[in-house]
Amino acid sequence: MKTMEKTWLQSRIIEALETCYDPEIPVDIYQLGLVYAVEVDDSGDVEVKMTLTAPNCPVATSLPDQVQSKISAIPGVRCANVEIVWDPPWGPCKMSDSAKLQLGML
Repeated sequence: MKTMEKTWLQSRIIEALETCYDPEIPVDIYQLGLVYAVEVDDSGDVEVKMTLTAPNCPVATSLPDQVQSKISAIPGVRCANVEIVWDPPWGPCKMSDSAKLQLGML
């Protein structure tokens, strides 16, 4: 896969991530800063490293499955893997300015 194709695919993945929400916060998981990495390899395999707002988050099992399902449905993605990581821990400083504005934090 060429660099341009990977860049296009990564953009589509981010768009898909922006349709996934933490049910307790009305901001998508990408703008919340829950997604730490999105990597696309030359064969179209996608690795996502993400976290949750808290280990006991009520969507701890369903949100990663939702993310994987949405990414897998994107044309050009061969396989998607979502890994939940806890280091570094999530905090409000990980949020985009847009998310902070939306939540009245700016």
